[in-house]
Amino acid sequence: MMKIVIANGGHAADYVISIFKNHKHQIIVINDNKESARYLSEKNNLPVVYGHPHKKEVLEQAKIRDCDIFMSLGYNDSDNFVSCLLAKKVFGAKKTICTVSNPKNVNLFRDLGVDSVISSTALLADSLISESSLEDFIKSVSIEENSIVMVEIVVKDTYRISRRRIMDIDFPKTGTISCIYRKPHAIIPNGQTVILPKDKLVIVTTPEEKDALIKFVQKTE
Repeated sequence: MMKIVIANGGHAADYVISIFKNHKHQIIVINDNKESARYLSEKNNLPVVYGHPHKKEVLEQAKIRDCDIFMSLGYNDSDNFVSCLLAKKVFGAKKTICTVSNPKNVNLFRDLGVDSVISSTALLADSLISESSLEDFIKSVSIEENSIVMVEIVVKDTYRISRRRIMDIDFPKTGTISCIYRKPHAIIPNGQTVILPKDKLVIVTTPEEKDALIKFVQKTE
């Protein structure tokens, strides 16, 4: 059983929590947004430490020392970086992971000591380079030791989910659509979001469920 710390993040944190809960790991959640903290606590039936994870006293309160994984999923790149470095250098986190909004920070943060840096923008940009084979329409990227993968799928007009609201397609609970790239915009979807042909869906799931989710998305009428 691993000791896993999930700092900040909204729906992404919620999904990551559900994944690791299923594997019976010890989960510590920290969130600096009061509404998000309450939601995550009630939804997942676990305590959430309310406070800024880039502050030493908050990490002490959360008892993160010697955690196996510390991941920071907030919207502010610099806060994520400071949280990870503090967790690693002061509290002995074995592995640190953070998300970044600016893809230019990926290599910078890695060079400065964060073990794994994830940019959804960079992943989307990479997939636009070539669109000549099946691999260009379906890509998966391992996030953490094969525990979580991100799958990118371009929606075709013939897919059953095309032109339907997410809330109406009965999307499997084993994954979540974390982002939709609709040129030239990246959309954070909700239940009311309508999926359109040529949308590029970024789906977070597990390796075991990846193939089933791909089949679900690609199902035609």
